[in-house]
Amino acid sequence: MRCHEVDYTIVGDDMQMVEVELDPGEVVIAEAGAMNYMEEDIIFEAKMGDGSQPDSGVMGKLFSAGKRALTGESIFMTHFTNNGSGKRRVAFAAPYPGKIIPLDMSAIGGEIICQKDSFLCAALGTEVGIAFQRRLGAGFFGGEGFILQRLRGDGMAFVHASGTIIERELKGETLRVDTGCLVAFEPSVSYDIQRAGSLKSMFFGGEGLFLATLGGHGRVWLQSLPFSRLADRIIAHAPKTGGSSKGEGSVLGGIGRLLDGD
Repeated sequence: MRCHEVDYTIVGDDMQMVEVELDPGEVVIAEAGAMNYMEEDIIFEAKMGDGSQPDSGVMGKLFSAGKRALTGESIFMTHFTNNGSGKRRVAFAAPYPGKIIPLDMSAIGGEIICQKDSFLCAALGTEVGIAFQRRLGAGFFGGEGFILQRLRGDGMAFVHASGTIIERELKGETLRVDTGCLVAFEPSVSYDIQRAGSLKSMFFGGEGLFLATLGGHGRVWLQSLPFSRLADRIIAHAPKTGGSSKGEGSVLGGIGRLLDGD
């Protein structure tokens, strides 16, 4: 086995975190800022790249960091190592409410494609790269952009998503999905973007202009509430900064009235 073999426990329901148990010398990699807590004897270090190719040299690490920069992520990843003589635990949490999906990479063919901001943590040896969409339609109108994340390895990897997670297994049929609801899919699944019905439906149906079309054979993971959709609702109902509208029933509105002398 190339990747470190780590044990884990998923804690919580709607705001989950994953607690990873490390044997002496074992390492888990994570996105910067994802750590929730860690026990004694665990040390952490920010490194350039995922550490899947330790002999790649400086240029290899720069290339790996450059690929992460294309996805909008930090060029550094945090490596957590158990330097003690017994088992130790470190926990990671997602930055917004949702679920954590544990993926045994050896059981799903060693590769998974996911939305670019869904990776949370993984056993050392997991390669965190990028997957370019070959179809221009999927690249420009796919909601997640032209670039998705590609995870490769034979250990445990963890991705997170918003709302409830639905796992569907395609057996030759086609599934059309809101582009923001797609979390991850196996490489055997074909991915494309199609227009959402007629022009009237596209502009007035409220379901977006395009839908992701998934077909073939393999598993697909979907999320019920994309974070972008939740953020749009929050922004739409946020107190206004100008005029007299300060959110009448909100705490911010009350502070604004006090400052105004009302």
